This record gives sequence, structure tokens and C-alpha cells, in this order.
Amino acid sequence: MIISNRKKISSAAEAIEELNKALPIHNQNRREMDYLYHYVSGDQPILYRKKDVRPEIKNNIVENHAWEITRFSMAQNYGEPIQYTSVNDESGKASAIDQLNNYMKTRSKDYHDIVLGDFQSTCGTAYRETWSCRRDEIEDGEPAFNICSPDPRYNFIIYSSEHGNPSLMSVSIRKDEDDRTIYYCTTKSNVYCIRDNKLVPEESSVNGHGRILLIEFPNNPRRLSDVEIVSTMLDAINNVQSNRVDGVEQFVQAFIKFVNCEIDETTFLKMCKIGALKVKTVNPSMPADVSSVSNELNQEQTQTLKDDIYKNILIIEGMPSREQNTGGDTGQAVYLRNGWDFAEQRAKIDEPVTKRSEREFLKIVLNILKTKQQIDSGLSIADIDIKITRNKTDNMLVKAQALIYLLEKGIHPKIAIQTCDLWGDPEKVYVESKDYLDALYKTAAEKQAEMEAEQRRNLELSATTSKGGDEVG
Repeated sequence: MIISNRKKISSAAEAIEELNKALPIHNQNRREMDYLYHYVSGDQPILYRKKDVRPEIKNNIVENHAWEITRFSMAQNYGEPIQYTSVNDESGKASAIDQLNNYMKTRSKDYHDIVLGDFQSTCGTAYRETWSCRRDEIEDGEPAFNICSPDPRYNFIIYSSEHGNPSLMSVSIRKDEDDRTIYYCTTKSNVYCIRDNKLVPEESSVNGHGRILLIEFPNNPRRLSDVEIVSTMLDAINNVQSNRVDGVEQFVQAFIKFVNCEIDETTFLKMCKIGALKVKTVNPSMPADVSSVSNELNQEQTQTLKDDIYKNILIIEGMPSREQNTGGDTGQAVYLRNGWDFAEQRAKIDEPVTKRSEREFLKIVLNILKTKQQIDSGLSIADIDIKITRNKTDNMLVKAQALIYLLEKGIHPKIAIQTCDLWGDPEKVYVESKDYLDALYKTAAEKQAEMEAEQRRNLELSATTSKGGDEVG
């Protein structure tokens, strides 16, 4: 994160000053992010290793577990589209929120979330940019905004050092027609175009949104990449695997040792061709011997080392293992033993970080949609809840049984649906199921009314029976 000591930026001169302060820090960040980006793509140090002994046998094997780590992280957080739900179904804002979700589908937000998640996991941070569209740029039914997930190596935000670290200015780095670097610096009031440390007036403009439209999505509060925290261990696995293949090849291509015999090059090459050789002992008292010089690598011990490194990577990353079921385990036992529950808890830790940025993004979107009169003007960020949905089908039978038990014991259906964790949007499930639930499960007031009515009927029946007996007597 880039911090500025200035409290506000209100002029082009101040924007240039803040940019010059921030660029050295960003350039360092960019070098690190660029290394991690190529590392995940398979460009890893093992490809450049040097081997002094028998350099002709040098296998550079990349086991790209960095790719595995980033893909798992993306699947955990963005495998299902982020959904917006109503905080309270009684607020009457559910239809406006459904419209907001449809707008996000129209703009393929799920795709841009995956791109964002890739940068998040790989580089430690990511960005989402939002902008408004003119009426003539959109078709009927389309929202008047658009989004993208720009490369964090060429975008950054300058924050204030005051309490709360509010953002002061966003910077986007571009190239012009002459391949010169230009910087678009956006404050809450202006957009400055800076080239060669000078303002370009014709490319600068007023920021009519009153907000910085670039939002940062850190991977975690420390902005650490999922890859860099285990990069040395990933390098060790590559090194072990490369040396194993080298060991096999060196065993196959072992040197030939000649003891107490003489052989010329022509005879040796003939031996290599036909696979046999006849040698003469130089000294009868010292028998001749021809053998290969080899020492096979212990593959079992090497595999144990590799498995240990990989296991520790999974523990550090909070990823589940791939252990096979040994028999007798229930589905829940396997879920807990293999670390899936731990992976879920680790993912929940990062949820508030993403949700905080998502709320800032929603503020910009709501402002644009209200200005263009495309959504209910009364809808506010306080009415919207953000749901990051992961797999809800694990242990589904137990969850369903828990839901039935809670409902039968008189727990309010809304609370029961939220507790069982079967749905990503429990609020919407409750609203759409309310009529069915009311038909199946009566409220406490309804049960009390039925009991009182039953008691009255019993009293009336008892009085009628008693009166009839007196008349007969």
C-alpha cells in the first residue's frame, strides 16, 4: 500500500508531487508483482539452475503448484458469483436488489471477479475500475456503467496517512502513440494527465463522479500473495524432482570403468554399438574387470522428503489434502480429516477484506444508476448484504435434518434457514418459501389460538352433555 503524507490533493502541482513520491514505491511493488505473475505462469528459478558435475545431464522440472494454489484460492472465493441480498426483507428493497444482480450479470461481473481473484492471489492485491456509460453506448435493459479488473502492475492508489487511510488519488499508467509513458491521476475532483512530469491540459478533465473510481481489493490485510509465502518450498520441490530425473538418467548413462585392461576409443565405440566387449588382462596376477560406475538414488527417501514439503505447503496455505479414504470413515469425517473445514474457515477470514472493497464498489455503482435513473433512488448501501457463496452441498443430509429438527421444535423458519447453512442467500430462500412454510408450520400465536379454540369446544361439549343428562333425569 502506498501512503502519502498529504491530507488532500487539490491541484495539478500537488498531483505531480504526490506521483513523484509514490512512483519509486510502486516500481518496487511492480517488480515483485511481475516476478510473481511470471512465477505462477511457470517461469520459475529451476529453469535457470546451473549444474557443474555432468552438466550434459540437466533436467529442469517445474511442478507448478503455484498455479494449483492460485486456482484453489480463486475457486474458494469466486467459484460462484458474488450475490447481493436484502438485509431485511421487510424493507421492500428486494426487487431493486434483484435488479442490481441482473445488471451485474449483464456486465459479466462474474468473469471480471475471476480476473480480479487471479491478480489477488498471484500479486497480493487487485483493482476494479468502474465508469459510467453514455446513453448512446448502451442498449435497452443494459446498465449505464461498466467495469474491468485492470493489471495491478500498472495501476495503484495513493492513500493518506491520516486516520482511516482514505484514498487520495488513483494512478493508471499508459503508453501514448510515441511509446511514451503517461499517467492518469484521478482525485475526487479532477482527472490529471501527466507526461514528462508536466500536465497535459487537453487530456485532463473534471471528475464529475466526486469519487475515485478505482477500488483496491487486497488479498489480505498484509497484501501478501498466496504464492510468495511458500515460494522457497515450491522451489525446493522443483529442485528435488529435477534431481530425481537427473539421478535416473545418470544411472542409465553411467560411466564405464576398466580395471587392469587397456582399450582404445575405436574398440569402446564398437562395444557401445554391439553391446559386448572382449578385453585382455595386462597382468595375469591382476584380473581385468569392466563395470559401470553408478550409485542409484534412493527414490523412496526422496519421495518422503517431497511429500513432507508438499504437506507443509498445504498446511500453510490452508488447503485440503488429497488423502484417500482408508475405509470406515463417514463423509463428515473425511471432510474434517482432509482439511476441508479448515480451508473453509481460512476463506472466511479473508471474506471481510473482499466485502469491504465490494461495498466501496457498490457505492460507485449505486451513484451512477441513481444519476441515470435506472434503480430505486431509495436503495442505499445499508440495504444490501454481500454474499460470497462457496459449496453448500457438503454434508447436505445432515444440514437438511438439522433444518427439519429446528422447524419442528418451533424455531422461527428464517433463523432455521440461516443456521443450517444450506443456501448462499438464506434471506431470499425464506421470502420465496414463506407461503409454503406458513402452510406447514404454524406460528406460536396460531398454535395458541387453536389450543384456546379446542378448549372452548371441549367446555361447550361438556356443558351440552351435562345439560342433556339433567333433562333425562
